[in-house]
Amino acid sequence: MTDRRVRGLRSLVRGRSGVVRDSPERSMDPRSAGDKPIPPRSHIIDNAIYVNGCRSTTPESLREALESLKNTPGSMAWIGFYRPEDSVILNVAEKFDLHELAVEDAIVAHQRPKADRYGDTLFVVLRPARYLDEVEEVDFGELHVFVGHNFVITVRHSEAPDLSQVRSRMQDDPELLGQGPQAVLYAILDAVVDGYAPVVAGLQNDIDEIEVQVFGNEPGVSRRIYELSREVIEFQRATQPLLGMIEGFIAGAVKYGVDEELQRYLRDVADHTITVGERVSGFRQMLHDILVVNSTMVAQAQNEHMTNLTEASNAQNEEVKRISAWAAILFAPTLVGTIYGMNFDVMPELHWAWGYPFAVLLMAGVCTTLYLVFKRRDWL
Repeated sequence: MTDRRVRGLRSLVRGRSGVVRDSPERSMDPRSAGDKPIPPRSHIIDNAIYVNGCRSTTPESLREALESLKNTPGSMAWIGFYRPEDSVILNVAEKFDLHELAVEDAIVAHQRPKADRYGDTLFVVLRPARYLDEVEEVDFGELHVFVGHNFVITVRHSEAPDLSQVRSRMQDDPELLGQGPQAVLYAILDAVVDGYAPVVAGLQNDIDEIEVQVFGNEPGVSRRIYELSREVIEFQRATQPLLGMIEGFIAGAVKYGVDEELQRYLRDVADHTITVGERVSGFRQMLHDILVVNSTMVAQAQNEHMTNLTEASNAQNEEVKRISAWAAILFAPTLVGTIYGMNFDVMPELHWAWGYPFAVLLMAGVCTTLYLVFKRRDWL
């Protein structure tokens, strides 16, 4: 890489203040503001030179790896980094002549899954995932892979996937590893896609539990549905672009000299990717249906509650009407009796012979009249 490209790369990935710029994928992600700072890890996880599918040397530095590549015809370097410092990535870019745009993506991270070709170098971004059963969440990582004609450089920004297992499996199969960087890329793709299987199983188990909660009318299930829907959407974003990427690799296999057996392996990975994509799409539809059912059941429960309240209110009104009617009936004789019970000497009815019968008849007549009126109006 020329000095001019190096200076341009450094100015591209850093601002005037020396702070690494955020990519649109990161700046548009509201959760990125709360990301915890990652402690710098500058050392190389593994650095190996392979010849004919067998591990030849283990250089201690990038310079030694480059010298081994130059001095050993037909060799391949496989170098793995885990959360490297920016200066380390810039050093790798300078020595392996990596494109500045791909290096910027590797430094900033938070990229969408994609595959970009810059000359003879292929840059691949993958979003591995693992299911955390204790918190019922999906932990999404990020893996960047630079694939050249005689080298593979991996930059991991998360715990998953464990590429040491991928390396061990490839070293146990020298014939496959001897096919070069394309075989390593296949093995990494296969590991990432296979890592989706436990995530799919975990999400399926969560959905089954949510269905039980919904039909059991358990509180708080709406929040769990919403949170799981977010996980499924994020999982779909991580897996959906993979199929197009792999199909692109298969379509360009002849152009870039990919072995036919390796093409079969890639088609197998594509089949697994299709299965994962179908399951994730099904999960999203299932969660939508479950949310609709839960909303309907909540609305029905609210309607039943309102109906019960209305019935109770109507029953209470009936009781109030009965009490009010009997109170009015009993009030009439009380009023007459109170008037005639006054201790006055000068009252026309006090010395009237028919005064008492008249008062009794008046009270009975008023009570009967009120009773008939209330009865007709269904108050009694």
